Amino acid sequence: MTVVVQAPATSANLGPGFDCLGLALEFRDRVTFEMADRTSVTVNGEGAGEVNRGPDHLILATVRRAFQECGQPVPDIAVHCENNIPHGRGLGSSSAAIVTGLAGARGLGARLDEADVLALATRIEGHPDNVAPALLGGLTISWMQGVSGRAVRLDPAAGLAATVAVPDDRLPTSTARSLLPDSVPFGDAVHVLGRSALAVAAFTSHPELLLPATEDRIHQSYRAQAYPQSLALVHELRERGIPAAISGAGPSVIAFGSGFPIPDGWRRLEVPVATEGVRVSGP
Repeated sequence: MTVVVQAPATSANLGPGFDCLGLALEFRDRVTFEMADRTSVTVNGEGAGEVNRGPDHLILATVRRAFQECGQPVPDIAVHCENNIPHGRGLGSSSAAIVTGLAGARGLGARLDEADVLALATRIEGHPDNVAPALLGGLTISWMQGVSGRAVRLDPAAGLAATVAVPDDRLPTSTARSLLPDSVPFGDAVHVLGRSALAVAAFTSHPELLLPATEDRIHQSYRAQAYPQSLALVHELRERGIPAAISGAGPSVIAFGSGFPIPDGWRRLEVPVATEGVRVSGP
């Protein structure tokens, strides 16, 4: 039995929508799962030679968790990863791994209800803002209902595409979160409430409003010490009238425009928004 799963990159926050807005991007990790005599992992592309290939590999751990949640024995499997999503750059590589692991487990026989996938993915990842668009595609609004992650999906505006500027430096999400304050000024909170609401309209039907809709006041500036060059690029682009924000926890920058310069040594990815989330083929 062979199952092939593809999950998109994702960009969370999108400026003001901290921990609640997410967007799927059309470049994907591709993972092949096969029943085998013993469990193994091979990796090509991003992270090859760096990631743990033992039982604690995130995809293997996720598959194991899915079967355990269902009270089923964990099968031996061979997993082959073709990674295209940069690791540690704020583009949802860990969420893609979790989503492919859960989809692969279901394809291999784990009796995990589709309705439970987002909740389990959120428990593994710790927050739903990346796993939701990886599962559902498009623009997602996610929230926590008690200890469960919930989300709604919205169709993005037709033709919406992003330019992602990816630096060589990495930033673990845990490090980025440790820089955030325990509270923010009331005026800043009110500001991002309005901009987050505006972002929903901008990303779905009024892209001409993306510049004001992607303005943040509650997280990016507090992380400036972790990615000064990234934040400088965001400010430069916005001064030119190009909607831009830190992608997720950073340090990548997502912008909704093209033709602008990026720092030397950075990668430029020009990608459409992914209207489809995780894809599964076979058995």
